[in-house]
Amino acid sequence: MNRSDGLVRRVKTRDTSLEGLDSNNINQNHEFDDNKRESEEDINDHDSKETRLTLMEEVLLLGLKDKEGYTSFWNDCISSGLRGCILIELGLRGRVELEKAGMRRRGLCSRKLVLKSDSPTGEVLLDEALKHIKETDPPETVQSWIEYLSGETWNPLKLRYQLRNVRERLAKNLVEKGVLTTEKQNFLLFDMTTHPLNDNDIKSRLVKKIQDAVLSKWVNDPQRMEKRMLALIFLAHASDVLENAFAPLNDDDYEVAMKRVRGLLDLDFEAEAGKPNTNEVLWAVFMAFTK
Repeated sequence: MNRSDGLVRRVKTRDTSLEGLDSNNINQNHEFDDNKRESEEDINDHDSKETRLTLMEEVLLLGLKDKEGYTSFWNDCISSGLRGCILIELGLRGRVELEKAGMRRRGLCSRKLVLKSDSPTGEVLLDEALKHIKETDPPETVQSWIEYLSGETWNPLKLRYQLRNVRERLAKNLVEKGVLTTEKQNFLLFDMTTHPLNDNDIKSRLVKKIQDAVLSKWVNDPQRMEKRMLALIFLAHASDVLENAFAPLNDDDYEVAMKRVRGLLDLDFEAEAGKPNTNEVLWAVFMAFTK
């Protein structure tokens, strides 16, 4: 699959926390501090009283039609994309990691996803996935977990890992946070629960945050980008909802944004995963969607 598929057509419409510590304390606390920063990264970019959304909720919110309250019937990518979000959330929160590359320097796709911490996250979907990963022996690859959690596997023994009704459960979370509301719509042969947008400001801020990341706040180096924002761009693309964030741009800004996103998609993921202070789970999920 070409990594820039779906991005060529326009639809018109740092760390100072360790200062003052001796070397032993730095070694003991460095990993904890990294995990803490990653789990909180980009969550607090606005006022602390602002509604906080998970990566999964942000991708779903981008995909939902504001007035209709449901995702496009033609979008068959968002299901697996949301599962990728779940794995990245677990990686950023320090719950899972990739096994060591070993002497043969195995690639991201062949390395297994292993448990790093089984402490609950407080998010039901994340904790369900974490429980499955913990109970699975031998471990599985990131690609396999995306398939298992989506229910897209030919192995009947793995169907028990499927996370069901993910979109509906995420939508209910957004209703509880006041972002969406709940309605019933009739589609001739059946009634369907929908979740129209209730708080336009939150979605507007989300869209602007993505636009700014590839325009006014562009850093031209994925290693310097906030990990959550980098993940949001990749997973929104994998879920076929990134266009919804860029559609309001004028033609010139749109072309610049698309060019920069294509540059991200064309990165050497193996090389990026090998750089210091990176998160290998992040790049393994990207690889699974673009290989």
